[in-house]
Amino acid sequence: MSCGVTGTTLRGMTHVPPPAEELRLLDAELWQLDNRRAQLLARRAWLVAALQAVPQPPGAPAPHAVPARPETDAPRVQNVLLLLGGVLLTVAAMVFTLVSWGHLGIAGRAAVLGVLTLGVLAAPVPLLRRGLRSTAESVAGLGLALTALDAYALHETVFAGTDGTAYAAASTATLAVLWVAYGLLPRTSTLRLAVPAAAAAAQLPLLLWALAAETGPYGCAAALLVTAGLDTVVALRPTPSTPTPVRVTAAVGAYGMGGWGALTAGLLSWTAAGPSAAARAAALLLLAAGITVGASWRLATQSATGGVTSADGADVDGADVDGATTGDAARAGAGESEAGSGKAAVGDGAAWRGRAGVRAPFGRVAGPGEDGVAVGHAVFGALLLVLAGGGLLRAVLPGDWTVPGYLACGVALLAALRGPLPTAVRRGFVRASGVAQAVAAVCALPLVVVALLGPLGWAREAWSGVPSDARAAVTVHTPWPAFPTQVLLAPVVVAVVLALLVRDTTWRQGALTGATVLAWATVMTIPSAFQLPYLVALLVPGLLTAGALWAAASRPHPWIALAVGTSVPLVFLALPSQPATLAVLSALTALFAAASLRPRLTPVTAPTALVHATALACAIGAAAGWAQHTALLVLAVPTAAALLAARLGDPRATVPVEASGIAAAVLAIGLAVPDRPMLALVLALCGVLAAGTAVRPDRRPVGYAAAALFVLAAWVRLAAWDVGTVEAYTLPVTVPALVVGVMRRRRDPRASSWTAYGPGLASTLLPSLVAAWADPHWVRPLLLAAAALLTTLLGARHRLQAPLVLGGSVLVLDALHELAPYLVQLTGALPRWVPFALAGLLLLTLGATYERRLSQARQLRDFLGGMH
Repeated sequence: MSCGVTGTTLRGMTHVPPPAEELRLLDAELWQLDNRRAQLLARRAWLVAALQAVPQPPGAPAPHAVPARPETDAPRVQNVLLLLGGVLLTVAAMVFTLVSWGHLGIAGRAAVLGVLTLGVLAAPVPLLRRGLRSTAESVAGLGLALTALDAYALHETVFAGTDGTAYAAASTATLAVLWVAYGLLPRTSTLRLAVPAAAAAAQLPLLLWALAAETGPYGCAAALLVTAGLDTVVALRPTPSTPTPVRVTAAVGAYGMGGWGALTAGLLSWTAAGPSAAARAAALLLLAAGITVGASWRLATQSATGGVTSADGADVDGADVDGATTGDAARAGAGESEAGSGKAAVGDGAAWRGRAGVRAPFGRVAGPGEDGVAVGHAVFGALLLVLAGGGLLRAVLPGDWTVPGYLACGVALLAALRGPLPTAVRRGFVRASGVAQAVAAVCALPLVVVALLGPLGWAREAWSGVPSDARAAVTVHTPWPAFPTQVLLAPVVVAVVLALLVRDTTWRQGALTGATVLAWATVMTIPSAFQLPYLVALLVPGLLTAGALWAAASRPHPWIALAVGTSVPLVFLALPSQPATLAVLSALTALFAAASLRPRLTPVTAPTALVHATALACAIGAAAGWAQHTALLVLAVPTAAALLAARLGDPRATVPVEASGIAAAVLAIGLAVPDRPMLALVLALCGVLAAGTAVRPDRRPVGYAAAALFVLAAWVRLAAWDVGTVEAYTLPVTVPALVVGVMRRRRDPRASSWTAYGPGLASTLLPSLVAAWADPHWVRPLLLAAAALLTTLLGARHRLQAPLVLGGSVLVLDALHELAPYLVQLTGALPRWVPFALAGLLLLTLGATYERRLSQARQLRDFLGGMH
C-alpha cells in the first residue's frame, strides 16, 4: 500500500463485494448445503430400508451389528488379581505365624521371618525397574503386613512378659516410622501404599500409651485430640512430600479421632462432679475447639488467597507460572501464555481455568465451595467453646442456672463479629451462637406449652370453681413440667439479641417478629411459672390482647395474630368462674368490635368479634338456664353478621364475616335440635336471614339455601305435630317449585321442562309412589294414579318431556303394583310353554332388528363409496 494513503482515505474505502451482497451469497451457499444434506439423508434412509428388507444368508452378521463389549477392562482385571494374590499371601503368612510357629526353633523362626520379610520388602525394587508398578504395590503391601506379623512374633518370643497394650503402642509407633522410611527411600519412593499405611498406624500409639498408663478417660480423650491435631496439621499443610492419599488418611483420622475425643470430653464435662473435673473437661474441649477453629481458619485463608497448588501438592500462591501470574492472569504475549484466557499450566501441565484457588486437603480445588466447609468447622468449634464455658459455669452455679449458663456462653460467641477473623469463621461463630440460643429457647418450650394449652382442660369443667393460683389454672388436666423457672430467661435473651443485633435489612423484619413472639410467650408463661394469683393470670393476657390490638393499628403483622392467639387461652382461663367468663367474653367482643373500625384489621377482628359474641350468647343462655332457648340468642350473631357483610365493601372481610355468621347459625340449629318446635322456629329464622342475604346481587344463589331452610322448617313443624302423611311434607315443596317453573318458562320459553318442572314433580310423585307401594289401602294409589294421569295428559298436551316421562312412569308403576295380584293369577293360569314362546318371539324380533340395522349400514357405506 502506498505510504501516501491517509486514514481518511482508508475509512472511506468499501468492501469488495459490499456487505449486503456478500451476505446474500453466504445465505445462498448455506441454503444449497442444507438442501444437499437433506437429499443425502433421504438417500441414506432409503438404503437402510433396502438393506433391512434383503434377507440375510444363514450365519451372516446382521448389518450395523455392534460387537459384544467386554464387561471390564484389562487394568481392572489385573488389579483384582493382584489384590487377591496379596490377600491370600497375607493370610498364609498369618496362618504360618499363628499356627505353624511352634514347629521351628528360635533361630529358625527368626531366620524364616527375617528372610521372608526382607525378601518381600526388597522385591518391589526390581519390579519397579521392569515397569510392573501394580505388582510392586501388591508385594509392598504384603511386606508391610509381614512387618506387623514380625512385631507380633517378637512379642510372643522375646517380649512375652511385657504389657500387651504398652507393647502395641511402641510397635505401632515403630511400624509407622519404619513404613515412612521405607516409603521415602529413593528406590521405593514411587510406591503409594507405604506412607498412607504409616499415617494409619500413627493413629494408635498415643491412645494405646494412654490406655497402658491408665490415665483414665481424661488422658484417653487428650490422646485422641492430640492425634487429631497432628492429623489436621498433615491434612491442611500439604507439601511436595505429602501426597494426596496421605492427606486423605490424615483427614479421616482427624475426623474420627477428633470426633471421638470431642464426644468423650463433652460427656466428661456434662458429668463433672466438681469445678476441678469441669476444668479438666473444659481444657479438653478447648483443645478440640482450637483444632477445629484452626482448621476452619486455615480453610478460609486458603480459599481467600486464590492461589493454586501444583500437582504434587506444593503451594504456589501468587507465583508466576509459565510467564503468567495466577492472581491477576496477566498476559505474557500473544500465543505464548494461556493466562489471558484464564488458564495457567501448573506442575505436570494440568490447566486451571481462571482463578482456580488452592488445592483442598483431599486433593480438591479450593474455591467458593470451601467456604461452606470452613463455616461448618467453625460452627462445630464454636459449639465446643460453648460446651467448655457452660460446663465450667454449671460446676460453680446452682443446678437451676445450667441453661442460662450455656446460653450466656452462646451469646458471648457474638463477640467474634468484632474480631479480626476470616468471614467464614465469623459466620460459623454466628451460626453456632444461633444454635446455642435455639437449644436454650427450646428448653423453655414445655413451660410455654403448658401455660398456653393447659387451660383447654376447663372446657369439660366449666364454672366448677375459682382455682387457687395461676399455676392451678393451667394444670387442670396437665402436670406442671419439672423445669426450673430460670429457663424462661432463654426466650427473653434470644428476643433481645434478635431485636438489637440483627441489623441486616433482609433479616430485620423476621428478627423483630421472632423477638415479639418470644417475648409474648414468656409473658404468657410468667403468671403460672411464678404461681401468681388467678386474677393476675386473667389480667396479663387481657392486657396483652388490648396492647396487641393497639399495636396492630399501625403494624398488623404480627400483632393481630398475637391478639387473636392470646384471646383463646384467655377465654379458657376464665371458664372456671361464671362472672369471669361473662366479663372476659364481653370485653373481648367489645375490643375486637372496636378494632374492626379500622378497615385493615376488619378481615381478622370482625370474625373474631363474632366468634366471641357467639360464645358470650351461649354463656348468657347457660347462666340464665334457657336451655334450647339459647339458640334464639345465638341467632343474634348471624343476624349481625348478615347486616355487617351487607355494609362491608371489601371481599377480604365479607367472606370471613359471613363464614362466622354461618358457623353461629349452625351452632344455633344444633342447640335447638332437642326441641322440635324450637328447631322449626330456628330453621325458619335462618331461612329469613338467608332470604335477606339473597337480596344482594352478588349473593343470589343463597336463595336456594333459604328455600331449603323454609322447607326443613315446615317438615320439622309437621313432625312436631306428629303428621305422618307423606304428601303433607312434599306438597309444600311441589307447589312453589311448580310456580317458579311456570314463571321461568314464561320468561324463557327455551328452558328445559326438566329444569322447570322436574324437581317439583319428582318431590311429590316419587315419595308418594314409595308410600303407595307400602300402603295396603286403595285410596292413596288411586289418588296417585289420578295425579300421574293428569300430569301425563298435561305433558302430552303441551309437549313437555318431564311431565310426560315422570307422570307416565309413575302411572305405570302404580298400575303394576295394583294389578300385581291379578298378573300372578294370570301367570299361574297360562300353560308353561307360553313364557318360552314369548322369549323366542322376543329373540327373533331382536335378531331381525339387528339384521335390518346391518343392511342399512351397508347401504350407507355403498352410497358414500360411490360419491366423488
